[in-house]
Amino acid sequence: MSEGYRRVWNDPEILGPEGAREERVRAGLWATVRRAARAIPFMEDVVAAWYCAIDPTTPRRVKLTLLAALAYFVAPVDLIPDVLPLLGFTDDAGVLLAAIALVGGHITEEHRQKARAALAER
Repeated sequence: MSEGYRRVWNDPEILGPEGAREERVRAGLWATVRRAARAIPFMEDVVAAWYCAIDPTTPRRVKLTLLAALAYFVAPVDLIPDVLPLLGFTDDAGVLLAAIALVGGHITEEHRQKARAALAER
């Protein structure tokens, strides 16, 4: 792993403290999931990624990768504004797909079951 990559993912001055990152994502996740549910067909994977990111047994680099992608997903300002119907979530979907592809082996069946249950509740 390159030094630049380690610095970005481990430097609290760049991304803020790890706990604060998780709280920022947690605050906006469900509202964004509801808005994007029709535009992103792999929403169960997105929510499973959340459960993987907050699982204490998940390796730190995996958590940080998923939290960064989920933070981009819930951020109100990004490359393509989310208020544009369907088109607005395409950049978010790309970032999420890339992150899930990168660390998807860490998303377990338990994370997926929790995601299905959470989506059924909402």
